[in-house]
Amino acid sequence: TDPRQLTPTIMGDMANAACMADGFDNIQKLPDPVPGCPNFRRVPGFKVYCCGQPTIAGFEAALTKVCGDKYPKDGPIIWFNLRQEPDVYVNGEPICARPPGKIGEYAELGNVTRDSAKADEEEFIKVIEGRAKENAGKLKFVDINKAEKEIEVKEVVTLSNVIEGLKAKFPGLVHMRIPVCNSAAPLETDFDILVKTLIGTNINTPVIINDQVGLSRATTGCVAACLFKEFQISASFEGLVETVPGVNLDLLKMDRYKMDPNKDALFRGEFEVIKELVAELKDEGAKNECDKVIDKNGPAKTGGTGIKQLRENIAESKLSYEIMDDAAQVFLKSKIMDNIHKYFYIIVFAGYIRDAVDAAREAVDAEKKSGVALPTSGKCAIPASELKLTKTFAQYMEENASFRDLIEAGKGNLQWERDMPPAALANLEGLAAKDFKGNLGNIIHDIYQTAHVMFGDMPQGDHKKRAKYRFASKTIMRILPAAMKKEIEGLIEAKKMTMDLYEILGKCTWVEIK
Repeated sequence: TDPRQLTPTIMGDMANAACMADGFDNIQKLPDPVPGCPNFRRVPGFKVYCCGQPTIAGFEAALTKVCGDKYPKDGPIIWFNLRQEPDVYVNGEPICARPPGKIGEYAELGNVTRDSAKADEEEFIKVIEGRAKENAGKLKFVDINKAEKEIEVKEVVTLSNVIEGLKAKFPGLVHMRIPVCNSAAPLETDFDILVKTLIGTNINTPVIINDQVGLSRATTGCVAACLFKEFQISASFEGLVETVPGVNLDLLKMDRYKMDPNKDALFRGEFEVIKELVAELKDEGAKNECDKVIDKNGPAKTGGTGIKQLRENIAESKLSYEIMDDAAQVFLKSKIMDNIHKYFYIIVFAGYIRDAVDAAREAVDAEKKSGVALPTSGKCAIPASELKLTKTFAQYMEENASFRDLIEAGKGNLQWERDMPPAALANLEGLAAKDFKGNLGNIIHDIYQTAHVMFGDMPQGDHKKRAKYRFASKTIMRILPAAMKKEIEGLIEAKKMTMDLYEILGKCTWVEIK
């Protein structure tokens, strides 16, 4: 079964696909832009970089910046593209294929694979060439705001061919597609593709990861890549560090990261299902290490250089949930559950990586062991490029299949609505039962007095006003006299009114002139 809450939209055949420009005004969210490569940045402490979809010139600019004046341009560079959408370059600018109904929004495109994305790309370039030929050499496309545009086509090239062209200057470039959805976790096999691609690289091998803008998907990939880099550091160097006299090894542990204890529990990622996972892993270090890496991949406020904070974004969405109307809540609830699913899987992946550290030291071939064993301790200091993993992440998950059941059952285990104090509810129900219309003034006063206490933790502003107003609308519906409630529910169902406090009060107090 598909673990995602948000229903995927299938890409469909390329003949009916819409052409959407990847770039748009204000795509750049960060300072110090690299021309043609939106939101390019380096994760602090790691040779891992994140960005949106570059132009052809942007690819070269990003690679040149990564190499700088120290790393050889012919050295290995790993570039992961995490997009599900096929991309074709028209006059050097990226244009992607989208389902016509998914313009300017996150398109969860279902079970897209590397091979299917590449096949779609080959078909998409034929469609673009055909459309331009039928339109006097011009291509019609849309931007993310659905505004229609037209461009004279001078050059069309697939993403695959763009990469091949870059290898003339950067012959060590490896480009790997891992199409992932936006909100939920990558598939278990996606984690394995990333690991398989990185096995055999050095600690200083640059890793670049992109999606369209450099937001959720790319950030998720960067977190996974950083966790792999930590595996390389731990497995390669711990044995060597132990030979240095006077070094406190505990200070070098990757899992000693502590978050600000004053943060709200949800901002610390302490969801019930995550607490259950940590107990199952019997290893708090997996969450600590994961949180450290997430914070470094987040914005400046958590010590990073990025845009998306994968953990705190869940808590922020949960706060927004309280002020949304019912239709928006349905979507946001699904997104929150998908994001908890992603956070859960990243922690599990961190647990897998931590287990792999010790196993990697023991996995050295017997004939090679004498060459990497340290005489004082017998432990191995293995070059990162020679590290091996004894099992895949998918195999690890098979051994821990209960984790899958745990996240499925627990990702929705949040308090979605605030509990009204029982005494306050009893008071309102008593006033309504005694004389609803006669006590209406007191009822409204007491509802807002209760809301003032319940939402006291929210900062003053529009969010708080909307949350209190929405609470008042729901509460008045809850205590309406039965006949009146039935009538208003019928009108709401027939879409003749909405569950809005003023509309409900208007209907309740309306007197028809006879």
